[in-house]
Amino acid sequence: MDLAAVYHEARTPMCCAVDDDTLCITLRTGREVEGVTLIFADPYEAGIAGGEEAWQGRRMAMAPGFELEHHRLWTARLRPPYHRLRYCFELAEGAARWYYYEDGLRERLQLDNKVQPFTMPWMNAADRIAPPAWVRQTVWYQIFPDRFCRGGSGRPGALPWRDGPVTNAERFGGDLAGITQKLPYLARLGVNGLYLNPIFAASSVHKYDTADYTAIDPDFGTEADMEQLVRTAHSLGIRVMVDAVFNHCGPQFAPWRDVVARGPASPYWKWFLVHRWPFAEGDTRDGRYDSFAFHGGMPKLNTGEPAVQEYFISLCEGWVRRYGIDGIRFDVGNEISHAFLRRLRARLKAVDPELYLLGEIWHDAPAWLEGDEYDAVMHYPLQSAVRRFFEDKDASAAAFGWDVGRCMSVYAPQVNEAQFTLLDSHDTIRLRSRVPDEAACWQQLAALFTLPGSPCILYGTEVMLPGGPDPDCRRCMPWDVIEAQGPAAALCTLIALRRQESALQGCEIEFLPGPRRLVRYRRGGPDGRLEVCLNAGRSPEPLGAGGEALLALGWADGLLAPGGVLIRRI
Repeated sequence: MDLAAVYHEARTPMCCAVDDDTLCITLRTGREVEGVTLIFADPYEAGIAGGEEAWQGRRMAMAPGFELEHHRLWTARLRPPYHRLRYCFELAEGAARWYYYEDGLRERLQLDNKVQPFTMPWMNAADRIAPPAWVRQTVWYQIFPDRFCRGGSGRPGALPWRDGPVTNAERFGGDLAGITQKLPYLARLGVNGLYLNPIFAASSVHKYDTADYTAIDPDFGTEADMEQLVRTAHSLGIRVMVDAVFNHCGPQFAPWRDVVARGPASPYWKWFLVHRWPFAEGDTRDGRYDSFAFHGGMPKLNTGEPAVQEYFISLCEGWVRRYGIDGIRFDVGNEISHAFLRRLRARLKAVDPELYLLGEIWHDAPAWLEGDEYDAVMHYPLQSAVRRFFEDKDASAAAFGWDVGRCMSVYAPQVNEAQFTLLDSHDTIRLRSRVPDEAACWQQLAALFTLPGSPCILYGTEVMLPGGPDPDCRRCMPWDVIEAQGPAAALCTLIALRRQESALQGCEIEFLPGPRRLVRYRRGGPDGRLEVCLNAGRSPEPLGAGGEALLALGWADGLLAPGGVLIRRI
């Protein structure tokens, strides 16, 4: 037995409450381990004797969970009657038995004061990770406002709407009224969540260089236009999430202008991270002040400063109360201070407990997802796992399961259900432009909609809008194509399945062995299960009959063609 592969710690995500009464425990071992038993008891079952008492443990077989490339995960769910637990593990490989405690591995079972068991001291309801439940049933649609639709609420003088490549120096005049006009279309498409890139006053077309956080940008309209958009969206069952740029501001933000003009005499001096005075605005590689990605026009805000925290927390409270928004996405969410995020969450959840707080983080982010900061992050690691498998023609179907399992093992189950999953965004090359054909698009979209998480599509995906890296991924919405042919039927089916099938709204997933590059996994539990099959290989693969086909692309006569997708009820 590979003892070095054995790992557990009594904290999230390996020991966490998934509801007020249920505790989920996860153990990692090497793949050679054949079985694991959880041995557990109440910490006070034998009384209080200063730690001298022995204890008698009950036993529960742990279920094999994700198989990773070099490890296996084992899980158990139980309901401690007194909301606390002491526990250890028995590991089996053939006739060999090892016992794993907080202070190490032993070859014999000891339930006395000479070893230290793992302990869940108390399942405090106030500490439980609890993202809004509605996110599990949400399919998001991301809009870059300038490029979506012109409705007449924005500033005139925009360029004519066009197909093809665009730049960040061009303004095409999409606005809030245009988005509102197209909400019935989005409702027919089936999406029920709208993610808007920044809408507050800024000098650029992308608006990530905020000048005034209190005003809607005149390019897009007015506060009344935003209020109308949210009211109309809500009337159609669509929730709205806005983009918050609190890691940095733009060069025209009034506090920054005051610092530029007055230096240390400015009352806003501590709002920023200036290291030399006087300074000229520009590239910050020389350390004159901190900025986003060395961009001199995006000075970094000091989110550890109480006055900065209060300003932006009050601002968000105002957004929620005035506009009735349902979520806030935090740009560069990994550079904002934890102290700020904890204060912000407490205040905003007091205004609206169901508000969805989403961080833009491109790497594993467990430190931000322990229930006191974000509800979820943009799950770029999962996007990378999907992309890596479909682009690496030598990767096996098993490798796909290993990668997905690794991505999910980082978080508590309820976090996996709420993660914002995506294949592309305003920051990346579009899906259609990085795959060889539409079949490859449909396979990745099928994975997006059937893996755990709250999926998001970028505007134009419904007609396979192409686009290269930023800024080309921000092309104008091709309404002429949509009016001529409508959105792709397969995408409408995937959206409907994701919203209607409870099997796709939890985090249960079981990967099945398959030949070569035939990916197969099952979703759901006792109340209903679906099977997903994706043939990423070069030859047809036989699939047994049975079940009700809910989406079949390239499936006939019991064979799934290369590039084929089959989703069926089993």
